[in-house]
Amino acid sequence: MPLFNGNDLVCIRGERTVFSGLDFSLDQGDALILKGANGSGKSSLLRLMAGLSQPHNGFLKWNGKPISYDMEDHNSRLHYVGHSDPVKPILTVRENIQFWSNLRPKNLIINSPTTALNKLGISNLENVNGAILSEGQKRRVNLARILTVQAPLWLLDEPTTSLDQKAEKNLIDAITVHRSNGGMVVISTHVSDIVSNAQELDLGNFQANTP
Repeated sequence: MPLFNGNDLVCIRGERTVFSGLDFSLDQGDALILKGANGSGKSSLLRLMAGLSQPHNGFLKWNGKPISYDMEDHNSRLHYVGHSDPVKPILTVRENIQFWSNLRPKNLIINSPTTALNKLGISNLENVNGAILSEGQKRRVNLARILTVQAPLWLLDEPTTSLDQKAEKNLIDAITVHRSNGGMVVISTHVSDIVSNAQELDLGNFQANTP
């Protein structure tokens, strides 16, 4: 039995069927790369996995139980990084990450904000206010928060957007460590070599046939 899986998933947005008949399964240490053209449903699938929206049909299960049975429990086991980077402008970078960490149980905290920032190469921004960060810096701050609190499932939507080459390498290293500790990651990305030994899921294969 896979640890996290979805079967026969159907996603409808508005009146359009985004994808249908989609299956996936993940176990400890696995990575899944989502591919497909814009509008194929990569972000929609990540939101389904995160429990932020519900499938029109099909189911998602964690350890054999539908995630809908206990959404609070499911939220505690994942980190979701979407397109937007919700950095509070009046807080420093460190305060932003501390704010996010405080939303999770203390026993799950594995790194201080300083350590997390250092792992992504931006410890120099620790005392900088969010209001003056560049888009690339905001993205790295948002990624740093996933390194502060333990969560087995990382859901990352185009995580390399606005990152320079060094920041990309820091992210890849963090993903590698996460997987080596049994963590799982699902990534929507156009960067082909962001992870090794990964499954690939082309959402273009699950498009509804329309005239």
